[in-house]
Amino acid sequence: MTAALAEAALGPWGGAAAPPRLVVDRENAVYEVRLHSGERAALRLHRAGYRSPAAIEAEMAWTVALAEEGFPCPRPVAAEDGALLARAPDGRAASVVGWIDAPPLAEGGPTVDAFRRLGGLIARLHDETDRLAPETRALPSWTGESLLGDSPVWGRFWEHPHLTPEEARLLQIVREEARARLDALPAPDLGPIHGDVLLDNVLDQGSRLWLIDFDDCGVGHRGYDLGTALVGHAARPDYPDLAAALVAGYASRRGNGARVAAELSLFVMLRALASCGWVLSRTEPGDPRRRAYADRAVRLAERWLARAGA
Repeated sequence: MTAALAEAALGPWGGAAAPPRLVVDRENAVYEVRLHSGERAALRLHRAGYRSPAAIEAEMAWTVALAEEGFPCPRPVAAEDGALLARAPDGRAASVVGWIDAPPLAEGGPTVDAFRRLGGLIARLHDETDRLAPETRALPSWTGESLLGDSPVWGRFWEHPHLTPEEARLLQIVREEARARLDALPAPDLGPIHGDVLLDNVLDQGSRLWLIDFDDCGVGHRGYDLGTALVGHAARPDYPDLAAALVAGYASRRGNGARVAAELSLFVMLRALASCGWVLSRTEPGDPRRRAYADRAVRLAERWLARAGA
């Protein structure tokens, strides 16, 4: 990845006023840029083959609407022709969003106060989205079939090569039980979700949290956003306190605290299963994260089965 490629990708936005600076190169390559208008922004070069142009455009239209209503997320910046999406010289989709100058919430570590605030932010996202009713037909699905079906979005986690035969059978069992539990949820809360509410994707300006990186957004169970926020902290001794704070912050705006709390362990586990598949396409053999993600999926599957009485 080169700054020259990033600079060329900014052509539809009038080019760069200064050399782009690579911030991160994971799912997307993200550059801090200065446009000729003087605006500080983030250029995203999207991972090839992950999202269709229509899905990215739907994401951008949703975040435009959210930003216009005052929700704290980066506002997409239109190119000179008014388009929100362009094609980089290497063929990847390119988009530009406003820059948010704040550190990630992860830098402060997981605290009860941080998770209470985060719960409120997620609830506000879901409330604002319900009111805006964005177009979702092009967005991917994060429902039972796409998480637990024969071809999950992030891969067949039960075939992870680091699983023992017994562990693989366990994940097959939990896959069936979780699918039945999802299908049996009364009046499930479904709608557009962020899909990747990790602490690295939440910026903290002190008085205000910002939600960034909607690249994994889709239509799914709202509890999945809460489960994603917690999954990386499930082994901590203060996990029950973090979970309670997240639910309290969410319920303070959206209600149904008892139901959200009752379903939370299911969605934490579902994210762990999805990540167990995800890590295989994002890492090389021998990467220690492969075994770590498999271990986490097994541990949370065992915990959920014990609590669910399955």
